[in-house]
Amino acid sequence: MDPPPDSAGEFRNWLELPRDVIALIFLKLSAIEILTSAQRVCSPWLKLCKDPSLWLSVDMRKPDNKWVDNQLERMCRDAVDRSCGQLVEINVEKFGTDELLRYIADSSSQLKRLGLVRCYGVSDEGLSGVAAKLPLLEELAISYCSLSNEALEAVGRCCPHLKSLKFNCLRYGKFDEEAFAIAANMSELRSLQLFGNMLTKDGLQAILDGCPHLESLDLRRCFSLSLVGNLGRRCVQQIKHLRLPHDSTDDYEFNGGWLQYVRLRLRWQQCF
Repeated sequence: MDPPPDSAGEFRNWLELPRDVIALIFLKLSAIEILTSAQRVCSPWLKLCKDPSLWLSVDMRKPDNKWVDNQLERMCRDAVDRSCGQLVEINVEKFGTDELLRYIADSSSQLKRLGLVRCYGVSDEGLSGVAAKLPLLEELAISYCSLSNEALEAVGRCCPHLKSLKFNCLRYGKFDEEAFAIAANMSELRSLQLFGNMLTKDGLQAILDGCPHLESLDLRRCFSLSLVGNLGRRCVQQIKHLRLPHDSTDDYEFNGGWLQYVRLRLRWQQCF
């Protein structure tokens, strides 16, 4: 069936749209959509898809299951190359590795925002090793990766401009190590999310002392905390935007990951 005509009774020729209009449309597409579809339409679109301005931000979260990890890694490297060193933000889900993280850091000295989701191939040594190559980093979001306080300490030492940290990882029995690392090395933080963390009142006290500029603190599902008495009052007085352990998780973007966390934690407890 032929496509319906537009209001003028003619078919729309998308190839005749102004270049700046097409570029705005492409900015709404994911990196995967551009690399696997848009650039294959015609030569002018291929040329536009190589413009570094389209690759200042690269989002490769929630990739289609039809792509295997090595394909996604090649696409990610291609996207980084196309930024020509101007990459400002990148988010990677599931297929991230130490090697890929090094490639990103070596090619992206202007990087300000980094997100890693379920990247079990990224280790403490891997993130610690590239931290010094990301001196402008302002936002770091780590969710469900196998990382610990060692990586946080390195990032805190090497990234003095860090203002926002999300650290939502599956770790058991470590309690306040991550909190102490944040308190000792990230004094400029304005926003902190520790969803489902095992920190206690000692770790929270250290964060409040070591991060005097903190304005937003998300402690949802941090059930080892007791926010009664002076500590609870201090949180209310010092933090403008406070999420408490029993607050709703309806707006938490990884609710499925949280359910997985609960199941794994229950299994861990059954081993003892």
